[in-house]
Amino acid sequence: MVDHTGTSTGRNWGGLRDLLLIISISLGTVGARISSQTSADRITSHHSAKFPKKSPISYLRRSLRRLRPRAVDVASPYMAPAEEIDRRRNFAIISHPDAGKTTLTEKLLLYGGAIQSAGAVRARASQRKATSDWMELEKERGISITSTVLSFEYQDSRINLLDTPGHQDFSEDTYRTLAAADNAVMVVDAAKGLEPQTRKLFQVARMRKLPTFTFVNKMDRPALSPFQIIDEIEREFDLPCCPVVWPIGDGDRFKGVVDLSDDKVYLFQKGDRSGKAAVETVDLESDEMSDMMEEDDYLQLLEDIEIVREMTPACDLNAVRKGEISPLFFGSAMNNFGVEIFLRKFLNLAQPPQGQKVQLEDKEESELDASHPEFSALVFKLQANLNPRHRDCMAFARICTGKFQKGMKVRSSRLKGRTLTLSQAQMLFASDRDTVDEAYPGDVIGLNNPGLFAIGDTIFSGSSAIRFPGIPSFSPEMFMYIRSAAPSQYKSFNKGLNQLLDEGTVQMLRARTDMGEGAPILAAVGQLQFDVVQARLETEYKAESSLEPLPYTVARWVTGGWEALEECEPLYNVFVAKDRWNRPVLLFNNDWGLRNLMDKHPDLNLTPWAFAPEE
Repeated sequence: MVDHTGTSTGRNWGGLRDLLLIISISLGTVGARISSQTSADRITSHHSAKFPKKSPISYLRRSLRRLRPRAVDVASPYMAPAEEIDRRRNFAIISHPDAGKTTLTEKLLLYGGAIQSAGAVRARASQRKATSDWMELEKERGISITSTVLSFEYQDSRINLLDTPGHQDFSEDTYRTLAAADNAVMVVDAAKGLEPQTRKLFQVARMRKLPTFTFVNKMDRPALSPFQIIDEIEREFDLPCCPVVWPIGDGDRFKGVVDLSDDKVYLFQKGDRSGKAAVETVDLESDEMSDMMEEDDYLQLLEDIEIVREMTPACDLNAVRKGEISPLFFGSAMNNFGVEIFLRKFLNLAQPPQGQKVQLEDKEESELDASHPEFSALVFKLQANLNPRHRDCMAFARICTGKFQKGMKVRSSRLKGRTLTLSQAQMLFASDRDTVDEAYPGDVIGLNNPGLFAIGDTIFSGSSAIRFPGIPSFSPEMFMYIRSAAPSQYKSFNKGLNQLLDEGTVQMLRARTDMGEGAPILAAVGQLQFDVVQARLETEYKAESSLEPLPYTVARWVTGGWEALEECEPLYNVFVAKDRWNRPVLLFNNDWGLRNLMDKHPDLNLTPWAFAPEE
């Protein structure tokens, strides 16, 4: 028998035998009194080692106590040690393009000791490329195209950093990555403040109730007033800011930042951008500090800090971890300034791996704490060709509970009745990877994917089936036929396209009557996704392709399937397609076409997104 804590229990059946014996002695097995002392003596003699010369009632009480289930200390082999959970910090970095997100990522790796020389997103010939931008197209265009996992040790902590694309065409990849994060770091351009993509991604982080840290970047350039930035964040996001450091000037007058916890001033010095910056500190109210600034500027700084302390909330740990306030930092990632102090403070304020909402086998919702004794993980991303020589596909899985062990057997929430053996897993660092034997909640591991995993899958050990909330596909807004440019390349074209579709770079549809012989339809959020597919087909699979635009801008899945759709036919000004799992998808030229259909068929249930079906 298993109790609610997951430990095995057993009964003292010897006590039960003795209890029955006492009942038979004290009450009589046939309702009569024991009249023969000889009989009782025989019984007592036979059990003399267990039956002391006490009253039957006292022995009955003792036997009842012995009947209580006794817990056997049998811990699950996949229970994660509390100290391994507590020392992990997992976070995603989000921002509008060109706010300095990938540059900040590089400098965090530099100060964390994960790399010895930081690269640049747009590198000169003498500079190395950014570690997190490992694809050829990322290096050529100077933008982040795919989310990257970077794991490293810093001090006594294990850090799992998730670098996300900033471009709006890759919002879906960022959304999936935030599903694997426990914290979010929002990078804001000091000169521009909040920008459209920053707003959109923040709302996703808020929806997931992630603690959000704000890093105001590029303070070495002309910038908005820090008070303007605080006001903008509070006004638009209804999120109070608690400044952890305060900037001294901006642009050419940028002197450094003040640590508001101890009034230490970290002085800004320009130097080698690829290496750690030299750090010099002075006291805020020291003669040295007052001498290096104009008197009016110095007095204004002291007044600003006094206002900040009066008008902004303190960095209460519980409020930060509940996402009620945002710790605010200032710096210049390009010049390596403010990064190290951010990293130190972040580790103290950020929350360790947290419990996850889960759906149980009986469809009831519950929450699994990170200390749950069984292993579970969420597959949030698929990536093809991390090693182009082997044409492999990797599933990125965020461990939510328990301990991963090499060779362990798990089940999948989507593949009913199948047991999977996780014979090999890798710890990830951009495109590099190392085999790992054990991993814990908060870690992201790479699993070889021979077509078994889909985005949103839950894998778990133990007898009880669970499922984390799935990750839907975004509703596409652009559609194009894609064709192989040369018949001789068709095999490579088809293989490459299928692998790119598996990882969710784009979605694929076909016309309703297409049995697999016609040109597939690529569906995406933005143009850049099509460019990525074509470039990767050519560079990774040596397969050239051509695209033909389609005039549609809206897609909806029919939740009732083909049967529900047939009840509404014939349809006019609607392109009927099907997805990879043969589910009906309706394409419209514009929102008016969608509204017109719904007016005519109000009972037809449509949805703008879809999940991978169960098997």
